[in-house]
Amino acid sequence: MKTIFITGATSGIGAACSELFAQNGYRLIISGRRADRLQKLAQSLKSQYNCSVLPLTFDVSLFNDCETAIQSIPDEFKTIDVLLNNAGLAAGLASIQDGHINDWETMINVNLKGLLYMTRLISPIMIKQKSGHIVNISSIAGKENYANGNVYCATKHAVDSLSQSMRIDLLAHGIKVTNIAPGMVETEFSLVRFKGDEQKAKNVYIGLTPLKPQDIADAIWWAVSRPDHVNISDIIITPKAQANASTTIRK
Repeated sequence: MKTIFITGATSGIGAACSELFAQNGYRLIISGRRADRLQKLAQSLKSQYNCSVLPLTFDVSLFNDCETAIQSIPDEFKTIDVLLNNAGLAAGLASIQDGHINDWETMINVNLKGLLYMTRLISPIMIKQKSGHIVNISSIAGKENYANGNVYCATKHAVDSLSQSMRIDLLAHGIKVTNIAPGMVETEFSLVRFKGDEQKAKNVYIGLTPLKPQDIADAIWWAVSRPDHVNISDIIITPKAQANASTTIRK
């Protein structure tokens, strides 16, 4: 039985991946900052799929918390086959001259440092195993910028670049690296970006059909389930109504 470690599992893409990998017989380590949601998800997965689930509540942006959590993993879960660096967010939508420093630091700490910390701690486990697969959730904003997206786009460009670098560094160790770059996906993403303003969040998706978290989970499962000799390096996935980071058609 293989094990997947999913960060940001309490909602959206992370929760959808947790369910899909549980359906496909994986052992799961799921993490997030909201303990109540994490425990509820763990219980649901266990009851529905009779799978082994280890919930770990910690903040990926704090290295000591990441290290403590990973050191606490029991032997049953210590062979980690897949790391899904999914935890990420956007905070605010402002021009560079009007940006809020706290928003910038939050995005850099979670989107960039969190991914680095988790990779630094788990890649040695995979190197020792001489196998593994790291999947990084970037964004179409990691391929091209859009107005007022500045720091968010910069963090996702960094994820895209790190995916390329990881692929080089880990090649000799038999570890695959996949970069996933979604377009518009209806999750809590916009609600978080607009700090709980539900109307602003809904307006992002008015007039078009966005991707669902399950659409991204399907793409991740496809990439991870390829034969051992196949590595899917990069996937850009958008709704039909979106041509690039800033061009959509609305009805």
